[in-house]
Amino acid sequence: MSAFGVTRVKTGGTAILRRALVRNRARLGIGTVLVCAHQVAETLVPISIGVIVDRAVATGDVYALSVWLCVLAFLFLVLTVSWRYGARFVVVAMQNEAHQLRMEVAHRILDPRGVRTDLRAGELLSVSTSDADRAAWIADIAPRAAAALTAAIGSAIALLVIDVPLGLVVLVGTPLILGLLQLAAPLITRRATDQQAAVARASAMATDLVSGLRPLRGIGAERSASQRYRTASREALGATLHTAKSSAVFAGVSMTVSALLAVGVAGVAGWFALEGRITIGELITVVGLSQFFIEPLGVLAGLPGFLALARASADRLALILDARPMLPIGSGHALDGSELSLTGVSYRSLRAVDLQVVPGELLGIVAYRPQDAEALAALLSGQIPPDCYDGELTVGGVRLSDADLAQARRALLVEPHNGDLFSGTLASNVTAGRPDAMPSEVRAALTASAAIDVVEAHPEGLDREVADRGSSLSGGQRQRVALARALVARSPVMVLHDPTTAVDAVTEHAIARGIADLRHRDIATRQTTILITSSPALLFVTDRVVVLDVGAVVAEGVHAQLTTENANYRRVVLR
Repeated sequence: MSAFGVTRVKTGGTAILRRALVRNRARLGIGTVLVCAHQVAETLVPISIGVIVDRAVATGDVYALSVWLCVLAFLFLVLTVSWRYGARFVVVAMQNEAHQLRMEVAHRILDPRGVRTDLRAGELLSVSTSDADRAAWIADIAPRAAAALTAAIGSAIALLVIDVPLGLVVLVGTPLILGLLQLAAPLITRRATDQQAAVARASAMATDLVSGLRPLRGIGAERSASQRYRTASREALGATLHTAKSSAVFAGVSMTVSALLAVGVAGVAGWFALEGRITIGELITVVGLSQFFIEPLGVLAGLPGFLALARASADRLALILDARPMLPIGSGHALDGSELSLTGVSYRSLRAVDLQVVPGELLGIVAYRPQDAEALAALLSGQIPPDCYDGELTVGGVRLSDADLAQARRALLVEPHNGDLFSGTLASNVTAGRPDAMPSEVRAALTASAAIDVVEAHPEGLDREVADRGSSLSGGQRQRVALARALVARSPVMVLHDPTTAVDAVTEHAIARGIADLRHRDIATRQTTILITSSPALLFVTDRVVVLDVGAVVAEGVHAQLTTENANYRRVVLR
């Protein structure tokens, strides 16, 4: 059972398409009946015209002409109304299914336990939008197939009544053509899958480039990044053209074969009319059915291609919907306390790290290697599956993997180095973790994070609009607002990873004092704070500093002592 109350089962692309038909069966059932009725009426039109020629025009019977013209008018009324409302039911079902699939993928991606997938953000976006829409095509394909088969069977029956050989040509030729064309469906599926994957990779790279544009400019890597994107874009274009070429060839061949079958039936009927085997009215009926028959036969011939595209998209949806959660459900143990402990923890570059953080401590962690700091921050975030690291990580004496997930999120907050802001206002961003925060708490957090000037410098204050990802703010402003958001949450244990890299030295000292005062000034309400940083201003206010090197703890002590006695520490921190 997911956090959204939905039981997950293995689906697979075929099961996703089958489920789409089942859960839209009411609308699709009505829509299919109506579009089939439209095709029956369409089939009866050339038959009625042939009857009019034989029974009214050839005989000069005015009454029969009037009656059959009324029948013809009724058929046009039926086919118009049935198509209009049948298509409406089918389109509503298709759009509803696309919406349902988008919601399922979004829920799966946003599941608090995470999802095990190699797809990047841009690829996930592509799957949740274009692939969801294409997989929903099955709600249109099934009624179209039923309608086209109805037209084919109706035409074949009419031709059998007129002349058995003509009907047999249609009855035998139709499945033969469809069977041969179906052989190309796996090829189209493979090419469609490759094309969608290539487009998704290009989208993911574009997303990464946009979000990392400033750092790229800072290191002068724009040209290299642009070249990588051009390569990915060319690959996506090539795959798209390859798929389009295959689909176009398939459609052209299918339409040509369908037209040849229709022309052949009409030609044989003309020969039979010359020999007197069929009447002029029957000839007109056969010719009319042959012209009408081209469309449903073309639909049937082209459906394998559309089905292949829908199947390819459904397979990509299954990559997310079938993916296992990253984190276990846990035993639901409550986290009581703010003591944090790592015992023999090995993860990525970390090697058998032992670390004890007592409740209320303001601990500094200096990692000589950036990868050690990143590994530790990732591990403490609670987003790493327990089977991906060795050792034990506990909060309040409870293994983090055994704790209730919601409680673990409230008890332990890790603010990443690059925190994202959301579109909205400053107020909505700062209170995102605690919408019920009191104004005094919000102001205290803004002051402690030195973000109060971001608010006061704008006429709208906390109502100032913030663009997506905080792009309307400078790097330093984004960092301070994100820090204020973390401080407002008032988590018992908070981990900050390099929270001041985008601010000046004066602001950094103000933030260091603000964090210490807000979370550790009152002894009765002291919270545990871990600062993963090499900033001397932040380390100065800590109670203790732990030093990591080569993935292990190599030293610990107070900042002043380590600065005096440890040359490596002094070189890294006081550079």
